[in-house]
Amino acid sequence: MTRPFRQIIRFALSLLALLALSSFSYAELKGVTPTQLQEMIDRGVPVIDIRTPQEWQQTGIIPESKTLMFFDSKGNYDTASWLASFRQLVADENQPFVLVCRSGNRTGKVGTFLADQMKMSQVYHLKGGINDWRRQQLQVTAP
Repeated sequence: MTRPFRQIIRFALSLLALLALSSFSYAELKGVTPTQLQEMIDRGVPVIDIRTPQEWQQTGIIPESKTLMFFDSKGNYDTASWLASFRQLVADENQPFVLVCRSGNRTGKVGTFLADQMKMSQVYHLKGGINDWRRQQLQVTAP
């Protein structure tokens, strides 16, 4: 192997290592089942439903959950405003909380943002969302 080729290989490996470090996540979003969520609710872990008011009316909400819409019906959001309200529910970066949406897609995005960008260490979301909760015929209440 020639010297220039070895230098290129070393550079490429160094670049890959740097990229791996730059994508390091403080914590990862953890999915929970409806059974696990009920256990967390029983322990007093906050549950935050990020769906729209129309969705809350259509399906109800999980008892004890707080409603805090993230994306509006058009997919728009105001992160700063949402975070200000969120901080009233979850004040500490190490406090566990669970996010809920319809299917788990939106909570995946919001939860990953909170773990990666906001450095929250105890970020959970309901896998399958309220749809999975209702499929298991678990209780819902009016918002």
